[in-house]
Amino acid sequence: MTRELATDIEGFPIAGVFTISRGSRTEARVVRCTVSENGVSGHGECVPYPRYGESEDSVVGQIEAARQEIANGISRADLIAAMPAGAARNAVDCALWDLEAKLSGKRASTAACPIPPRPLQTAYTISLAEPEEMAAQARAHATRPLLKVKLGGKNDAARIHAVAGAAPDSRLIVDANEGWTEENIRENMLAAAEFHVALIEQPLPAGKDEILREIPHPVPICADESVHTAQSLPELAGLYDFVNIKLDKTGGLTAAMELRDRAREMGFGVMVGCMVGTSLAMAPAVLLAQGADYVDLDGPLLLAKDRAHGLSYSGSLVSPPSPQLWG
Repeated sequence: MTRELATDIEGFPIAGVFTISRGSRTEARVVRCTVSENGVSGHGECVPYPRYGESEDSVVGQIEAARQEIANGISRADLIAAMPAGAARNAVDCALWDLEAKLSGKRASTAACPIPPRPLQTAYTISLAEPEEMAAQARAHATRPLLKVKLGGKNDAARIHAVAGAAPDSRLIVDANEGWTEENIRENMLAAAEFHVALIEQPLPAGKDEILREIPHPVPICADESVHTAQSLPELAGLYDFVNIKLDKTGGLTAAMELRDRAREMGFGVMVGCMVGTSLAMAPAVLLAQGADYVDLDGPLLLAKDRAHGLSYSGSLVSPPSPQLWG
């Protein structure tokens, strides 16, 4: 058996500007990996993330470094030992899932899900801006049942207040992307509690979050940048209540399923999230998210244009992928 490998760097314009505490973007830059065998091709997509020292070129380089192992038919289990966790391994792993499904004639969901997958309610992201602008964004999406609010600048209490007032019937998740400090975390957490926020994501920088063990959690706190694989979990016990699982951090669906199951065993709540990418990146995550407490797979909704055969979104409900897209 010889498998062929190809990679592409692609850009998809974002509808407007997407801003978090670390900066703004107008385009989603992704790497697509294609693994082919006997005329059948499987595809996977990843989003290189500078926060984790990744670039488009470095991710392509990591994938190319595994070319021989991929050509020799490396299994998904062996891939975990052959490549480090991160975006590159995610693209290869998901391409192998897709290829296996096409070669076998069985949907990926058969192996990934104990019961047939169903549509899921996803959060919709409100980009970081001044309170008035965030209120306008929230008002435009006030019919959505779950909004994810990007924070991490000064005056975050006012931002929470503004969004809560503009979308009073929506549940809120707030995501500081490591932007809070020991000096303002108590004030911001109390503001979140006052406006009945459901979850706070990664308030403090990874590795500088020990204070979370000492202070009350009036709103549950979810690890994002602090959690990558199942091996991350022991050091998070007592600090966080939930973990946000993203395929680009775990290095694929295979490792993400291990992280999800281990997190459940240890008593963590589970959120399944995403980077800003196309439906090809979200498709395997929809299978992972079956049964998750929170789902944040709105990446394609933030784009001006998605891939062909993209995921079907009906309001905030996202359906499992079609065979034409993935799996």
